[in-house]
Formats: sequence, C-alpha cells, structure tokens
Amino acid sequence: MLTRKQRDLLVYIQGRLAAEDVAPSFEEMKEALGLKSKSGIHRLIGALEERGYIQRLPHRARALEILRLPETLSARREPPESARTTRGAVNDSAFAQVPLCGKIAAGTPIEALSQEGDSVSVPPDMLGPGEHYALTIEGDSMTGAGICDGDMVIIKRCDTAENGAIIVALVDDQEATLKRLRRAGAKIVLEPENPAYEPQILDPGRVKIQGRLTGLIRTYH
Repeated sequence: MLTRKQRDLLVYIQGRLAAEDVAPSFEEMKEALGLKSKSGIHRLIGALEERGYIQRLPHRARALEILRLPETLSARREPPESARTTRGAVNDSAFAQVPLCGKIAAGTPIEALSQEGDSVSVPPDMLGPGEHYALTIEGDSMTGAGICDGDMVIIKRCDTAENGAIIVALVDDQEATLKRLRRAGAKIVLEPENPAYEPQILDPGRVKIQGRLTGLIRTYH
C-alpha cells in the first residue's frame, strides 16, 4: 500500500519518462511534490524501490525505471496533498486549465483536435512556457513509450521538434497521429512504439508538426 506522496511521486516520474525519456531531477521532484528538502525525495524513492515499483539503474545519472504501477493509482485526476486546502478540498488555483481537444490515434480526423468546450486541470510542472492542450489516446501504437489506450497526453503547441521527440503530426492535412519523430535523410519517419505497427516514411511536405508531448495523465480503475 503506497502513501499519497509515494503515489504522487510515481505518477510524476512516469509522466516525465513518457514525455522526455529521462527521469526528473531530485530538485524537480521536490518542487513538484511541494517538499522542503530533497531528503524527503530520497526517502520516497527508497520506499518505492523497496516495494518493487521502481529501480535505479547503475552508473547512470537520473536513471530510474518504473517496474509496475498499482491498479488503484490515479494520475492527477485528483491533486496531490500539496495542492489541497487544509480541509481536503481541491485548491484549483494550484492547477492550470488546459483545453481537452478530443481523441487522437492513427487515422483520426484533424477535426478531433479542434473540439472545444472541455478542459482538464493540470499540475504546473507538466507545463512550461507556451500554449498547451490535452488529448485522449485511442489505440496501442505507443505502448512501448508508456502511452496506453485511454491515457490523456499533454501537448505543447509547436511546429518544430527535435529528433526523437513524441509529436502530434498532421499527415496530408487530413489525419493526426501521435508518434515519435525520426529524420532519415530527406524523409520524415513517424515511428510507433509497438512492433505490431509499421513506421510511416514520408516526404517532409506531407507532415506538419502540431505539438510536442510534455506530460501524461493516467487513471486506474
């Protein structure tokens, strides 16, 4: 049984690994959980490691691997203790409101990204400068990156991204998909993270970058 802080830290690490493929620093973990010192993070990491939820990879800085997640874990559909009032009510001022723009998967029409009305509360550590939006994932083409069917991803709007980033790509001005960006010579490769799917190798003129993954939210039932 995990404590609230242990669950919050596990969710935060998982979101950062999915978005950037690198674990957050202890300082970033401290700020995200609202702790006063990094010694508290050391204790939480040790507890998660002892319980078999994570492991530290030797000889690599900031190298953590998530081994499992508890079924009861809720990733930010309710805020951490540090974002609650003393009576336990949600302190909405501690969260940013991000528009929820529909669902995305290979073959989803671009209109899904233009849906308006709904929004989702997101902890500020998932964001940064710039404009962001949220999408719900349909399908399993990115499970190797820890992104599963039903997850919600947080996307920063941009029209460029570095090689290896996970992006929202618009193909032929018709279909939007979430894939890893690879550049191979004069071609753009939209690479799934599931061996059951083939990468798309396209001319650059057919691909428009709509945003870059910055965070992930998961709810366990």
